[in-house]
Amino acid sequence: MENNSSIAARNNHLRNLNTPWKMWCWFLVKLPSLVFWGVRIQRVTPQQGITTIPAGWRTQNPFRSVYFAAQCGAAELSTGTLAMLAIQSQPVAVSMLVTQIQTDFVKKAVSRITFTCEDGEAIANAVQTAVESGEAQVYTATSTGRQAGGEVVSVVKITWSFKVKSR
Repeated sequence: MENNSSIAARNNHLRNLNTPWKMWCWFLVKLPSLVFWGVRIQRVTPQQGITTIPAGWRTQNPFRSVYFAAQCGAAELSTGTLAMLAIQSQPVAVSMLVTQIQTDFVKKAVSRITFTCEDGEAIANAVQTAVESGEAQVYTATSTGRQAGGEVVSVVKITWSFKVKSR
Protein backbone atom coordinates (compact mmCIF):
# COMPACT_ATOMS: atom_id res chain seq x y z
CA MET A 1 0.00 0.00 0.00
CA GLU A 2 1.33 3.41 -0.92
CA ASN A 3 1.61 6.08 1.73
CA ASN A 4 1.37 9.84 1.16
CA SER A 5 5.14 10.34 0.87
CA SER A 6 5.52 7.56 -1.73
CA ILE A 7 2.60 8.97 -3.73
CA ALA A 8 4.17 12.43 -3.60
CA ALA A 9 7.55 10.99 -4.68
CA ARG A 10 5.93 9.12 -7.58
CA ASN A 11 4.00 12.21 -8.70
CA ASN A 12 7.16 14.34 -8.54
CA HIS A 13 9.08 11.74 -10.56
CA LEU A 14 6.22 11.54 -13.06
CA ARG A 15 6.28 15.34 -13.44
CA ASN A 16 10.05 15.22 -14.06
CA LEU A 17 9.68 12.45 -16.68
CA ASN A 18 7.15 14.58 -18.55
CA THR A 19 9.27 17.76 -18.47
CA PRO A 20 11.35 17.79 -21.69
CA TRP A 21 14.26 19.95 -20.53
CA LYS A 22 14.69 17.94 -17.30
CA MET A 23 14.76 14.69 -19.26
CA TRP A 24 17.21 16.14 -21.79
CA CYS A 25 19.59 17.09 -18.94
CA TRP A 26 19.23 13.62 -17.39
CA PHE A 27 19.89 12.00 -20.79
CA LEU A 28 22.97 14.18 -21.28
CA VAL A 29 24.46 12.98 -17.98
CA LYS A 30 23.24 9.36 -17.85
CA LEU A 31 22.32 8.32 -21.42
CA PRO A 32 24.14 10.57 -23.93
CA SER A 33 23.35 8.27 -26.87
CA LEU A 34 19.68 9.20 -26.45
CA VAL A 35 20.60 12.88 -26.83
CA PHE A 36 22.61 12.12 -29.98
CA TRP A 37 19.83 9.97 -31.48
CA GLY A 38 17.18 12.58 -30.63
CA VAL A 39 15.03 10.25 -28.52
CA ARG A 40 12.19 12.02 -26.72
CA ILE A 41 9.75 10.98 -24.03
CA GLN A 42 6.37 11.82 -25.47
CA ARG A 43 4.34 10.87 -22.39
CA VAL A 44 4.56 8.76 -19.25
CA THR A 45 1.71 7.69 -16.99
CA PRO A 46 1.75 4.92 -14.37
CA GLN A 47 0.23 2.62 -17.02
CA GLN A 48 1.96 3.68 -20.25
CA GLY A 49 5.32 4.92 -21.53
CA ILE A 50 5.63 6.51 -24.98
CA THR A 51 8.92 7.53 -26.60
CA THR A 52 9.87 8.67 -30.09
CA ILE A 53 12.99 8.50 -32.22
CA PRO A 54 13.50 10.36 -35.50
CA ALA A 55 14.71 8.89 -38.76
CA GLY A 56 17.72 10.77 -40.04
CA TRP A 57 21.48 10.80 -40.30
CA ARG A 58 21.98 10.29 -36.54
CA THR A 59 19.91 7.10 -36.43
CA GLN A 60 20.44 5.81 -39.97
CA ASN A 61 22.22 2.57 -40.86
CA PRO A 62 23.90 1.96 -44.26
CA PHE A 63 20.57 0.67 -45.64
CA ARG A 64 18.84 4.02 -45.00
CA SER A 65 16.61 2.78 -42.22
CA VAL A 66 16.66 3.40 -38.47
CA TYR A 67 19.54 1.45 -36.90
CA PHE A 68 18.48 -1.50 -34.74
CA ALA A 69 20.40 -0.28 -31.67
CA ALA A 70 18.68 3.11 -31.82
CA GLN A 71 15.28 1.39 -32.01
CA CYS A 72 16.15 -0.83 -29.04
CA GLY A 73 17.34 2.20 -27.04
CA ALA A 74 14.08 4.09 -27.59
CA ALA A 75 12.04 0.97 -26.83
CA GLU A 76 14.00 0.30 -23.64
CA LEU A 77 13.31 3.85 -22.48
CA SER A 78 9.55 3.36 -22.95
CA THR A 79 9.68 0.39 -20.56
CA GLY A 80 12.39 1.77 -18.28
CA THR A 81 10.47 4.91 -17.45
CA LEU A 82 7.65 2.72 -16.15
CA ALA A 83 10.12 0.68 -14.09
CA MET A 84 11.71 3.84 -12.65
CA LEU A 85 8.27 5.17 -11.75
CA ALA A 86 7.35 1.90 -9.98
CA ILE A 87 10.63 1.86 -8.05
CA GLN A 88 10.34 5.52 -7.04
CA SER A 89 7.21 4.84 -5.00
CA GLN A 90 8.80 2.06 -2.91
CA PRO A 91 9.87 2.57 0.72
CA VAL A 92 13.14 0.66 0.08
CA ALA A 93 15.81 0.90 -2.62
CA VAL A 94 15.18 -1.44 -5.55
CA SER A 95 17.66 -2.17 -8.33
CA MET A 96 16.56 -2.72 -11.91
CA LEU A 97 18.53 -4.48 -14.62
CA VAL A 98 17.85 -5.50 -18.22
CA THR A 99 18.56 -9.22 -18.46
CA GLN A 100 17.34 -9.94 -21.99
CA ILE A 101 16.18 -8.20 -25.15
CA GLN A 102 14.30 -9.86 -27.99
CA THR A 103 13.35 -7.84 -31.05
CA ASP A 104 11.26 -8.64 -34.09
CA PHE A 105 11.82 -6.22 -36.96
CA VAL A 106 8.62 -6.29 -39.00
CA LYS A 107 9.16 -3.56 -41.56
CA LYS A 108 11.91 -1.18 -42.70
CA ALA A 109 11.84 1.90 -40.47
CA VAL A 110 12.21 5.05 -42.58
CA SER A 111 10.32 7.72 -40.61
CA ARG A 112 9.88 8.81 -36.98
CA ILE A 113 9.07 5.81 -34.77
CA THR A 114 6.84 5.96 -31.71
CA PHE A 115 7.41 3.23 -29.13
CA THR A 116 4.56 2.44 -26.77
CA CYS A 117 4.66 0.20 -23.70
CA GLU A 118 1.41 -0.38 -21.85
CA ASP A 119 2.76 -2.69 -19.14
CA GLY A 120 2.97 -0.16 -16.31
CA GLU A 121 0.63 -1.99 -13.96
CA ALA A 122 2.36 -5.35 -14.46
CA ILE A 123 5.80 -3.77 -13.95
CA ALA A 124 4.57 -2.12 -10.73
CA ASN A 125 3.22 -5.48 -9.55
CA ALA A 126 6.60 -7.16 -10.20
CA VAL A 127 8.40 -4.43 -8.25
CA GLN A 128 5.89 -4.70 -5.39
CA THR A 129 6.32 -8.49 -5.29
CA ALA A 130 10.11 -8.08 -5.15
CA VAL A 131 9.77 -5.69 -2.21
CA GLU A 132 7.29 -7.86 -0.32
CA SER A 133 9.03 -11.20 -0.92
CA GLY A 134 12.64 -10.05 -0.80
CA GLU A 135 13.25 -12.22 -3.89
CA ALA A 136 14.29 -10.96 -7.30
CA GLN A 137 11.42 -10.74 -9.78
CA VAL A 138 11.56 -10.63 -13.56
CA TYR A 139 9.08 -9.18 -15.98
CA THR A 140 9.18 -9.04 -19.77
CA ALA A 141 7.72 -5.77 -21.03
CA THR A 142 6.70 -5.26 -24.64
CA SER A 143 7.21 -2.03 -26.56
CA THR A 144 5.75 -1.69 -30.04
CA GLY A 145 7.31 0.71 -32.53
CA ARG A 146 5.10 2.32 -35.15
CA GLN A 147 5.99 4.70 -37.99
CA ALA A 148 4.08 7.90 -38.64
CA GLY A 149 1.50 6.06 -40.76
CA GLY A 150 0.74 3.66 -37.90
CA GLU A 151 2.42 0.57 -39.39
CA VAL A 152 4.36 -1.59 -36.93
CA VAL A 153 8.11 -1.63 -37.63
CA SER A 154 9.40 -3.47 -34.56
CA VAL A 155 8.26 -5.24 -31.44
CA VAL A 156 10.81 -5.19 -28.62
CA LYS A 157 10.52 -7.43 -25.56
CA ILE A 158 12.73 -6.33 -22.69
CA THR A 159 13.13 -8.52 -19.63
CA TRP A 160 13.72 -6.54 -16.45
CA SER A 161 14.93 -7.93 -13.13
CA PHE A 162 13.91 -6.15 -9.93
CA LYS A 163 15.60 -6.80 -6.60
CA VAL A 164 15.64 -5.06 -3.23
CA LYS A 165 19.10 -3.61 -2.65
CA SER A 166 20.88 -4.97 0.39
CA ARG A 167 22.13 -2.45 2.89
